Amino acid sequence: MYSYKDIWKVSLPIMLGLLAQNIMQIVNTLFLREIGSVEFTASNLAGIYYIAFFMLGFGFSVGAQIMISRRNGEKQYFRIGGIMMQGVIFLEVLALALFVLSSVFMDYLLPIVLKSPEVCAAAEEYLNWRMYGFFVAFINVMFRAFYVGIARTSVLTLNAVIMASVNIFVDYVLILGNFGFPQMGIAGAGIASLTAEIVSVLFFIIYTYKTVDLKKYGFNKIHFDFGVIKRILNISVFTMVQYTVSLSTWFIFFAAIENHGLRDAEIATGIRVFYMIFSIPVNALATAANTLVGNTMGKGLISNVIPLIKRISLLSVGVIVIVMAVVLIAPKFWIAMIMSSRDMLLVQDTVPSLLVIVFILPIYSIGSVLFNSVSGTGNTRTALTMEITTLALYMLGIWFIVIQAKAPVAVCWTVEYIYWGFLLIFCALYFRFGKWQTKEI
Repeated sequence: MYSYKDIWKVSLPIMLGLLAQNIMQIVNTLFLREIGSVEFTASNLAGIYYIAFFMLGFGFSVGAQIMISRRNGEKQYFRIGGIMMQGVIFLEVLALALFVLSSVFMDYLLPIVLKSPEVCAAAEEYLNWRMYGFFVAFINVMFRAFYVGIARTSVLTLNAVIMASVNIFVDYVLILGNFGFPQMGIAGAGIASLTAEIVSVLFFIIYTYKTVDLKKYGFNKIHFDFGVIKRILNISVFTMVQYTVSLSTWFIFFAAIENHGLRDAEIATGIRVFYMIFSIPVNALATAANTLVGNTMGKGLISNVIPLIKRISLLSVGVIVIVMAVVLIAPKFWIAMIMSSRDMLLVQDTVPSLLVIVFILPIYSIGSVLFNSVSGTGNTRTALTMEITTLALYMLGIWFIVIQAKAPVAVCWTVEYIYWGFLLIFCALYFRFGKWQTKEI
């Protein structure tokens, strides 16, 4: 069975990679905070809108990752390259379709759901550049699926550092207008993210060509095979729907808060930045759970799966308790770093929302590991059923608390307890009573 050291060996590079990627998003937000409240809020809403579409491709890559990790555990290495390359072909076609669809939806949807015309215009300005990212981001996620699936995750850290460095530099140049470039504001943020993703793809291609045994993984015998795509879709179609629906509900949550007013939207945007930071260790360990569960089942070591999940959950809770302690010692200090120390009333108003989120973290950490472990068993249909059921309850919470009651922002964030609490319960019941041990993929 994988030891704690083995788990860290897989999850730490993912964690560092997520750290670099989230630093990229956080720096985007901080630069835009200097431009104005409208841009600060619009970047959050536009980012979630983009990610909701992006998650269709990411969900497909998770299905490919599950298949790659199973083949890696079975030592059928020669089949892995075909899985990855067929995935790239499919995702580039999907990228074209999403580019067109998201452009159409943007023109009609955003003016309807957003109250402020200024926020809506700024979001569209960002998305006009950001949506080109589908074409390169989907290649990136397939490289990520390949390296996570074969449990060779250290390269993700290096790639993420390169992405973050490029993004931060272009942000500095274009958002603020340095080195003789015009100040492009929120459009500059969109261009910076797109540039970073292009550089990331180039890095992955060069790194893979130089360091990977292409023959071992079957990259030297690549030909179009719709059968492989179909097998990936059999696993990933549920994950694709699951992630997209999940992020769509988050867009609804933030859009509903934006309708409360710009001040509430600013607070919610600041809390999302904290959420991104908190998610780094949680998502890293959850991703490790996904691939290690897949590898363990591929080796036929079914009896080791539950002890493995318990170990990863314990690590996740341990890390998140440390994070909670650091935040609770000085919440105003951390908020001032994110929101701007020039507006201490805004800092004070944000404290209750931050406390609500901090105390959900233990449930979030365990629930995320368990949920990714469900997907790791290959039973993505069950994972989708859990997600849809939980999101239905979550949407009821949003409807009554955020939309109808127009509760204070801190009270609005309590809907996260509904989501993660029920998801944790459903996952625990699956591993206690479900027939996951014999799942074939």
